[in-house]
Amino acid sequence: MTQSANALARETSPYLLQHQDNPVHWQPWGDAAFALAAAENKPILLSVGYAACHWCHVMAHESFEDPEIAALMNELFVNIKVDREERPDVDAIYQAALALTGQHGGWPLTMFLTPAGEPFWGGTYFPSEAKYGRPGFPDILRRVAEVYRSDPGAIDKNRQALLEGLNRLAEPAPDSQAVPLSLAILDQAAERMAKEVDSFRGGIGPAPKFPQPYLFETIWRAWLRTGQEPFRRAVDITLEQMCQSGIYDHLGGGFARYSTDDRWLAPHFEKMLYDNAQLIDLLTVVWQGTGAPLYAERVRETVEWTLREMIADGGGFAATLDADSEGEEGKFYVWSEAEIDAVLGDDATAFKAAYDVSAGGNWEGHNILNRSHGIGRDDDADPARLAANRATLLTHRNERVWPGWDDKVLADWNGMMIAAMAHAAVAFAEPTWLAVAERAFAFVAANLSDGDRLLHAHRAGRSQHAGMLDDYAQMARAGLVLHELTGETGYLQRARQWAETVHALFHDDRHGGYFQTAADSAHLVTRMRSCTDNAVPAGNAVMAAVWTRLWLLTGNTTARARAEAVFAAFSSELTRNLFPLTTLLNAAELFLHPVSIVVIGSRSDPAVQALLAAVYAHSLPNRVLQVLPSGDDLPDGHPAAGKGAIDGKATAYVCIGQTCSLPLHDATALAAALPQPPAA
Repeated sequence: MTQSANALARETSPYLLQHQDNPVHWQPWGDAAFALAAAENKPILLSVGYAACHWCHVMAHESFEDPEIAALMNELFVNIKVDREERPDVDAIYQAALALTGQHGGWPLTMFLTPAGEPFWGGTYFPSEAKYGRPGFPDILRRVAEVYRSDPGAIDKNRQALLEGLNRLAEPAPDSQAVPLSLAILDQAAERMAKEVDSFRGGIGPAPKFPQPYLFETIWRAWLRTGQEPFRRAVDITLEQMCQSGIYDHLGGGFARYSTDDRWLAPHFEKMLYDNAQLIDLLTVVWQGTGAPLYAERVRETVEWTLREMIADGGGFAATLDADSEGEEGKFYVWSEAEIDAVLGDDATAFKAAYDVSAGGNWEGHNILNRSHGIGRDDDADPARLAANRATLLTHRNERVWPGWDDKVLADWNGMMIAAMAHAAVAFAEPTWLAVAERAFAFVAANLSDGDRLLHAHRAGRSQHAGMLDDYAQMARAGLVLHELTGETGYLQRARQWAETVHALFHDDRHGGYFQTAADSAHLVTRMRSCTDNAVPAGNAVMAAVWTRLWLLTGNTTARARAEAVFAAFSSELTRNLFPLTTLLNAAELFLHPVSIVVIGSRSDPAVQALLAAVYAHSLPNRVLQVLPSGDDLPDGHPAAGKGAIDGKATAYVCIGQTCSLPLHDATALAAALPQPPAA
């Protein structure tokens, strides 16, 4: 068997298609590539990246488009290219393997594998020539191939060590014991996190800075519980800085992936669906507690960006916008002073003062628009005039060469945006947003479902790759959100169906919790199991919240037991490092301190709508809402079971844990019965 030429032209991933014309004989991950490696007894060079990744583009231009380097790759290796967004399971395994070698992970990921897919060495970006303190890629290729041929013992030693390490990662530490979760433990965890927040710029740590919305949700929840001002201040300073800085696109809306500096000024300019979903969710729940106009403005602008630029064919949400255009990072987004002058004319002076524009620029000779210098003081600029200026500049910017758009629809990322947009829709009284969320849910249910199973990715009319834990967890969560906000039982049925599939196919019967991949997944050297948040919330933690909501909505005690089992499986990790476990902590608060709100009456009744509006105006991350037609019964075990409408009026009950309020008929009384945000 001889390695065929580049085989990526048949793929649908925009990232893989970016490489279809490389002289490298790329193969997609699958049977053919592994069979080829076994037949030729060649090691595999695995390259993992994604379409919006700047350094992936750099390595492609330097090495994968170079005929001499490509010839070396083709001679010595079977080369597999993977889109980490299509195959997060593959990426997770080999990122973990790289970490076991003592190296930092990232993209592009460059791993060397046996023909069976077992890792033995790797790295991330390698320059085409030795620089940046890194060896040149051709030297790496020759050295790895030589060791593979001449010293199989060394290869086998590395292979075995990495496989053993990967298998240990899926197991609890030998001395681990479940930690009984309590609100006091959640407060202690939030206190430790808040102390790490940069008191001047917000965020955690020095550069680079990531938004980490789930962590700041943990801190926000602690403020709602305790009223301790440091918690609120940690959240506010972080959100204000991000909302006013260069990580936010002040013309088009939406947040970039992360900041390369500690001031949130200079982002890697890619925009990811999942970051923006999480930030919409966080900004909405914080706005409900503060009423801050800035947060409302950023939610509206980011939703508008999503609707304008991130809707794929059929109504699902697209994945990413690239960092690069015309071969330069950020070129689409930055400005020179001369451009601002030419476009805005007489308005340029005021705009430049408001948005930090100067002749020398604030980033590599260019200007990243930002309002960071105005945080904490009154701004005398004319808001209406600035809004008109931004619209003018956006129109001008839209005439530039656009960054690449990755329009594949991913089930898990769509679940995140569906839930976020639905939450924002009711908070801001925007029914159009809710309709868009429902349309996206319908798209995933129709195009990425096969019976009880989900597929992960859809593009160009093709759905492929077996669904993973995050797909089921996030789409089940989205279904529960839509059920609560619309009352449609189909959403609840779908959520329950997907949750049951997770338990049947992903459950770790030995240690508890769930594997990232189903039991019938192919071509994986191990099954990863983790509750650690990364760029997205941990699937196990999301499942803990899903099971909790299913219990609270249906009274199903099996769902409660499964939620408890997830907490027990991973709570011991809190004794080692709680920072990556914030989604689990947030799910634990929902389990320990739910706020069950029951409204009895017809959704079309103006009195019911007034009661719901009062609920939506409050910051209630533990809210579990049910609207029941008169005469319908709550499940046994619900704290309000047996209660009904009084005198035929729309009636609400607020239950904190197992204790319920008296029947409530008007919005003012309902609002007073809800947990109140502490006084600022």
